[in-house]
Amino acid sequence: MKNDTPVNKIIPIASDHAGFEAKELVKKILKELDVTTIDYGTSSADSVDYPDFAALVAQAVNNGDHEAGILICGSGQGMCMTANKYPKVRAALAWSDEIARLSRMHNKANVLCLPGRFLSEEELRTIVSSWLHTEFEGGRHQQRIDKIKANKRK
Repeated sequence: MKNDTPVNKIIPIASDHAGFEAKELVKKILKELDVTTIDYGTSSADSVDYPDFAALVAQAVNNGDHEAGILICGSGQGMCMTANKYPKVRAALAWSDEIARLSRMHNKANVLCLPGRFLSEEELRTIVSSWLHTEFEGGRHQQRIDKIKANKRK
């Protein structure tokens, strides 16, 4: 289900060095969509450890400070693995528009993880916009989300 207005108007965002360039592009895209970003770093392409930055955004979403967040590293995998350690986070790695939409519609993803080394600016634009404008379908998917919650440690 698509929505004309982004579901979230303030998005925390972070990357490691491999995702830094893509993060800067995503911040520009979000600004064009009238979404405010809170940048948790990194601030350059100098080598850093992705778990340190993933934890900042995941914690903000997990604590309820923000509804959703965006994480970017080279492949997106490391950020996604780290974010999913938090019990209230449902991080999804999206490399296409359809995957982004399905992660929201069916999985109620609240953290979008992107493979910064593999997406063009246009692909980033499409994925981010779709993810922000897609709502959770509920229904049969809600029972699955409930099972995910039940399997998370508190």
